[in-house]
Amino acid sequence: MAMNRIQFQPGMSMASFLEAYGSEALCRAALEKARWPAGFHCPRCGKAGHSRHERGGQLLLQCRICHHQASLIAGTVFESTKLPLTTWFLALFFITQSKNNVSGLTLQRHLGVCYATAWKMKHKLMDVMAQAEQTRVLSGRVEIDDAYLGGERNGGKVGRGSENKIPFVAAVQTTPEGHPLFVRFDPVAGFTQAALDRWGQCHLSAATVVCSDGLYCFTALAPWVSGHHITVVGSGRKSAQHPHFRWVNTLLGNLKRALSGTYHAFKFLKYAYRYLAEYAYRFNRRFKLQLLVPAVITDCAKTKPLPGRLLRIAEVCR
Repeated sequence: MAMNRIQFQPGMSMASFLEAYGSEALCRAALEKARWPAGFHCPRCGKAGHSRHERGGQLLLQCRICHHQASLIAGTVFESTKLPLTTWFLALFFITQSKNNVSGLTLQRHLGVCYATAWKMKHKLMDVMAQAEQTRVLSGRVEIDDAYLGGERNGGKVGRGSENKIPFVAAVQTTPEGHPLFVRFDPVAGFTQAALDRWGQCHLSAATVVCSDGLYCFTALAPWVSGHHITVVGSGRKSAQHPHFRWVNTLLGNLKRALSGTYHAFKFLKYAYRYLAEYAYRFNRRFKLQLLVPAVITDCAKTKPLPGRLLRIAEVCR
């Protein structure tokens, strides 16, 4: 079998990362470039002339015209952090360059911080990825399937409708030759026509041709797509190996192995959307692994601050 060039590409090595982001000055320069690609302009008067000051370990840029001071990290996901940017950048390096996932406990040991800090950093970075993936719209041929996170508890119901499982939609856009391009994993309130209608309206283009099994709720996608191919596959191993759903089943298997092989447990109801988005973010940018770190830095610069009280609030499935 020929080597998969995408899977075996070198990515960003630790040596390359340290060369590009190994000091606080380098990290500040990278964040400033990501936040103001055309150079700093005062958010109050719009002028470019400015001076630089440091206060409390943070970089401030002061406008020479109106004297307004703008913090480099204010208005970004790094706002109010007491940690150096080198620690944040190292965290996003481990998260993006891992083949599977990195747990909060692993981050704690790699970064030399307490577990609570590592957990907050990981969830803030996962939320950045979730917001970046939220606007992705699939088009062309799209394989779609229903899936669940979680499992049976003592006395709980098994199968579809279990109160111990979180339903989510898995959708994979493929090329005309059948190669996967992009994926979406989105928690939904349930596999109902109303929930799938809202999902399709947000995440599928009018040029989409959906390939799904015979689950009735998928018929709600018809108004938002140009075609819908339904294949009734039944259950069991044969249905999972059906060629019409090759990639959605493959990526679902990879996702579940990555989650079960990394985390002992997490609160599916509250945080499923972040963990699903983390996997999708890396997969959708797998073609150029060396650009993953700069991509996350740019998205961090664009993402609004997320206070701790909001960090622990569950995502509401609409």
